[in-house]
Amino acid sequence: MEKTSINKIILVGRLGGKPISRYTQQGRASATFSVATNEMWKDKNNKQHEHVEWHQIICWDKLADFAGQYLQKGQLVYVEGSIRSRAWKDKGGLEKKTVEIFCVKLTLLERVAGKQQ
Repeated sequence: MEKTSINKIILVGRLGGKPISRYTQQGRASATFSVATNEMWKDKNNKQHEHVEWHQIICWDKLADFAGQYLQKGQLVYVEGSIRSRAWKDKGGLEKKTVEIFCVKLTLLERVAGKQQ
């Protein structure tokens, strides 16, 4: 079977907060957290600008256990995975949609000063 498309993303950014760890009813570990990436540029008047993009990350199994145990707010991380979107209806019946990064590789690039690991 021939592949005709690729869904791969690589992010290097900072954690927005401590991962939230959970277990499914079947005992499968998951962890969710946000990662911020930013870009900076100067306009024609030499004024500095910055754009920050927030990415929602979900990890499963051993990666989830690692994230829950070792990741802290502010750390620089490498995330590799694919983009996944999902939709649902909230309690009020309103349709909701989210886009997440389904993490397949996670590397801690920097520890946060003053944090016990």
